Amino acid sequence: MRYYPVFLDIINKSCLVVGGGQVGTRKVLTLLDCGARVTVVSRAVTAELQALADASKIALKIGDYRTADLDGMFLVIGATDDEMLNRKIHFDAERQHKLCNIADRPEACNFILPSIINRGDLTIAISTAGKSPALAKKLRQDLQKDFGDEYAELLRIMGAVREKLLQQAHAPEEHKPLFEKLIHSEILEAIKKQDRSRIDELLSAVFGADYQLNDLDL
Repeated sequence: MRYYPVFLDIINKSCLVVGGGQVGTRKVLTLLDCGARVTVVSRAVTAELQALADASKIALKIGDYRTADLDGMFLVIGATDDEMLNRKIHFDAERQHKLCNIADRPEACNFILPSIINRGDLTIAISTAGKSPALAKKLRQDLQKDFGDEYAELLRIMGAVREKLLQQAHAPEEHKPLFEKLIHSEILEAIKKQDRSRIDELLSAVFGADYQLNDLDL
């Protein structure tokens, strides 16, 4: 199977997680981090999920999953070790045309979750089409060494520069060669060393004297 890569906007979207163990907890935390409104259905939950429910950060239904739990949901994640229940979740979701992921069961999913690296607003997703989570994990660990926190800061700077350019009515097509020049400069090394004066030099060389760190909305 070849999957269609996509990044979903789930801010304020209702998402259901069935299963309150360690796997379900990880899924919930990722959904919350992306701005979703999360409901958990499970007979028992981890202390972490209970704490989130007590703080009103998630909705918690203690008990068995029912088809009606899917009502109004944008997507559902099955995180149980009950194969019959996983199949029912998949069947219900397919019938209602919902996005559905069953943990560690790619054949019962209409979308799968990649292994990810987050550096601020930079997200790198790795997928093996469900064939080898172990390989995806290794690749993530390897790439984490190459993409440090300096990439998050570079992206933050580039976003601020772009906003300033757009406010000054620059044509977006004119930006590409400028940003490419910046990316291929020594700016990553300067960020890594926290050398603000060098960063300012590089920004000024590419975009002009008005584009220094203190001039940007960072």
